Amino acid sequence: MKQINIANGQGFWGDSIDAPVKLIKSGKIDYLTLDYLAEVTMSIMQSQKLKDPEMGYARDFVQLIKNNISDIVNNNIKVIANAGGVNPKACSQKILEICKKQNIDIKVGIIEGDDIFSDIDSLMQLGADFKNMDTGEEFSKIKDKVYSANVYIDSFNVSKALDLGAQIVLSGRITDPGLAVGPMIHEFGWSQNDYNLLAGGTLAGHIIECGAQCTGGNYTNWKNVPDLSNIGYPIIKIDEKAAFSVYKLSNTGGIINRESISEQILYEMGDPKNYISPDVKVDFTSFSINDNND
Repeated sequence: MKQINIANGQGFWGDSIDAPVKLIKSGKIDYLTLDYLAEVTMSIMQSQKLKDPEMGYARDFVQLIKNNISDIVNNNIKVIANAGGVNPKACSQKILEICKKQNIDIKVGIIEGDDIFSDIDSLMQLGADFKNMDTGEEFSKIKDKVYSANVYIDSFNVSKALDLGAQIVLSGRITDPGLAVGPMIHEFGWSQNDYNLLAGGTLAGHIIECGAQCTGGNYTNWKNVPDLSNIGYPIIKIDEKAAFSVYKLSNTGGIINRESISEQILYEMGDPKNYISPDVKVDFTSFSINDNND
């Protein structure tokens, strides 16, 4: 049965600069995902873009690619990142300039459409009220304070970019697990009606999306985590039936067990029986976790 290895080397903007490098150089992964975006991050990037139309993305991602593009190509690793922020096109142009200088010919795919900041008024005219989902508060009370407005893009857009031959896929606000689900759809040919497979992939993506949180970085018994300063970042080995295991590089610290995985899942959850993404609705009470030290 076909299997792929998907790693996450970035859980937030400002995360470890060494983790993705170790994963790239290991030669053990097929895909490297990098998650830079939180709600406050989007606001910061939008503010940057308003000041300079060429900004609005994670510049440290560009530096990562510059320093490691040869290893990425030589190890045949595909990189999926939401580092594009609110300006994926500008970010992709910087990367293509770097590759050209190093005589490296690759395809960079970009995913746009999530940024609706300039469409707020027209969407309201069409009937969108943007009321607070928790309190029902009218959007008009905060409208003049809004710096960014984004909708989540589904994972099939990532898959489409990979289908077209992209080795690096840059996006704005796709879902966090979508960074990993996109490659699964591409590799395994999952359809939009493969609900159980997409749900399994979404679970796997959520486990690794925050980087080292699932390998001991967000662990209640943190005092028992070995070599925390050298914590390993997670890799999933997943097959076409969405069965997967979580592991890390053997020369790294951290811990992976039922508790560290469960705590990361709980960290991500609202209503565990009714988790809604653009791809699928997931029941997070329906899976099982097995310890395996192999």
